[in-house]
Amino acid sequence: MSETKDRAPVVVIGAGIVGIASACYLQRDGHPVVVLTADAPGEATSFGNAGCLNGSSVVPVSMPGVLSSVPGWLLDPEGPLVIRWRYMPTLLPWLVRFIRAGRPDRVAQQAKALRALLAPSIESYMPLVKEAHAEDLIHRRGHLFAYRSEASYAKDDTAMQLRRDNGVVVDDLSTDELRQLEPNLSHDYVRGRLVSENGHVGNPLRLTQSLAETLERNGGTIRRERAVGFVTENGRVTGVRTEAGVQPASAIVVAAGAWSKPLARELGDDLPLDTERGYHVVIADPDKGPRIPTMSAEDKIVATPMETGLRVAGTVEFAGLEAPPDWRRAATILKQALAMYPGLGTDLPEERLSRWMGFRPSMPDSLPVIGSSSRYPNAFYAFGHGHVGLAGGSMTGRLVAALVGHRPPPVDPSPFGASRFRRRHEK
Repeated sequence: MSETKDRAPVVVIGAGIVGIASACYLQRDGHPVVVLTADAPGEATSFGNAGCLNGSSVVPVSMPGVLSSVPGWLLDPEGPLVIRWRYMPTLLPWLVRFIRAGRPDRVAQQAKALRALLAPSIESYMPLVKEAHAEDLIHRRGHLFAYRSEASYAKDDTAMQLRRDNGVVVDDLSTDELRQLEPNLSHDYVRGRLVSENGHVGNPLRLTQSLAETLERNGGTIRRERAVGFVTENGRVTGVRTEAGVQPASAIVVAAGAWSKPLARELGDDLPLDTERGYHVVIADPDKGPRIPTMSAEDKIVATPMETGLRVAGTVEFAGLEAPPDWRRAATILKQALAMYPGLGTDLPEERLSRWMGFRPSMPDSLPVIGSSSRYPNAFYAFGHGHVGLAGGSMTGRLVAALVGHRPPPVDPSPFGASRFRRRHEK
């Protein structure tokens, strides 16, 4: 890497899995790289996800008929989605866009774009994981959807057909087949669907940390400095202002997750980014949990076996970045998990439990923002992945590196461009 020493680096803002994967792919292209981060690598939102590498996650959150669900979301304190009343005025413009994104024609386009980004997830991670000697973290055992009734099974037909329309193989399971696959699952569950192509990560934090350590070992730099703005000259970004000074840059990548909005605004794009607050509970040393990642279709929680224990993650809470956590959400997840796997017991000691809350950076159309800013050709975005940040991180890294290096992109970047919101606004 000695030939890169005299060049200003590409500066990546954010050290979650999307930022670190982008930095690693930029480095593999020969760029000197500096990562700026307020938190240690992987210790913010990337710490607490469900660990899924699901190429099948092509179903947007907003689907046809979503408007009829909004009253129920507001009234059910234990439902899968909660909007705090005080946050409603702030969220309303986002929510309007969200509902509009559920039109059938737009859903089909969004699903196609998500499939292109997510289908190569595991393969795109493997070069990075092998170099980091962290292959033991990647598991390809499939992903199970479990249903407590024939009605909920049938209700999911539209989403499953959308997956099949985009090349996902979905196997329908009878009650007996479900029992054979997951004997510890409650007998309340009567049907299942298995997506065998999917995988998961045994420890998302260790994955991000391993890639970050490899980045530094190969000459990259990670600095615990919060980015607060930019220095520009002649229509280009020449540096990133931090609380400690100015970091020179040949190009910049904004991958700051839920904290990306003000940075994008300074770069010329006022984007409808909001945050879905997600919770998880980890049960250490579980005896009777799942063999593979399993979603309860009714509760919208995912139970994933990890090296730290059984992680059960889910729920969506809209309350912004400042409100304190509502740990009743985590208590609900634990209650649902124990009902899902009765063999875990009903009175687990507190020392076997840990709880977490984090911020999913979410766009109303369920597509991340990946591509250049509208004002500066050497400023790029890589944020807004919502529920698929881990699954989308590897291909996002490849795409960002191609865009920065002016190479043909591995997937069509146009569905993810920031301009999609500006165009609709102007219309």
